[in-house]
Amino acid sequence: MELYISDLDGTLINKNAEVSEYTKDTINSLIAEGLNFTIATARTLASAGKILSGLDLRLPIILMNGVLIYDPAAQKYEAVNSLSGKLVKEIQTAAKNIDLDCFMYTIQNNEMNTYFEKLSSDAMKSFYNERREKYYKSFTQTEDFSSVTASVIYFTFINSKEKLKPLYEKFSDNPQLEITFYDDIYSDDLWYLEVFSSKASKKQGVKYLRQKYGFESITAFGDNLNDLPMLEEAETKCAVSNARQQLLDSADVIVLSNNEDGVAKYLQKIFGKEI
Repeated sequence: MELYISDLDGTLINKNAEVSEYTKDTINSLIAEGLNFTIATARTLASAGKILSGLDLRLPIILMNGVLIYDPAAQKYEAVNSLSGKLVKEIQTAAKNIDLDCFMYTIQNNEMNTYFEKLSSDAMKSFYNERREKYYKSFTQTEDFSSVTASVIYFTFINSKEKLKPLYEKFSDNPQLEITFYDDIYSDDLWYLEVFSSKASKKQGVKYLRQKYGFESITAFGDNLNDLPMLEEAETKCAVSNARQQLLDSADVIVLSNNEDGVAKYLQKIFGKEI
């Protein structure tokens, strides 16, 4: 039994951050005939859920780089990887010391919330506005993160590579943390730094699904640096042609780009289906 799993941004969805009708129809047809297919993304359910609304996904989805695993059938999070209070405080303090603002994600009673203290950059404002207007995601502003009592699961920092680098260097060797540090595919000069529990990653998420369902083989599709751990876990590593060079170098298969429905066309080809 084999699982096919794809990243979203830059991989399954096009430059407009949408799943094309061709990809939707192709994958839905294959799922109906028995294809085991799901998603692994850095996005939350609020934005990923809307993007994926036309796909008939039946397996759990890996969200926020593996911090959350969501069962769309039961409509609940079946796995949650939180950060300890000590680590949360360390991250908050380190960020303040170098004047970095961020979005902090929490979960409580099967509900995820996103907090921020201030929107101190155009990048943060753009992130906030897009997710509110396009995906109807809710945010909560707080004067101080220390007043938030729910379990913290994730931090997202958006800034220049140079501004984020000191925070990356401070925590990159911490065995309790997983750090993803990569450029924004929708911008020429912005980078993302995401901080979460080392118990979580796209790789760990794939391992979770393998164990739960007994998948003997995994085929994974990706484009950016945060997809490398997932590809490491896969028996067949696929990169879209627009992927970062490190993924292209490590891939077993290079498929067409995200704007050419590369994932769907590859699946159609290997299953010999004409949609």
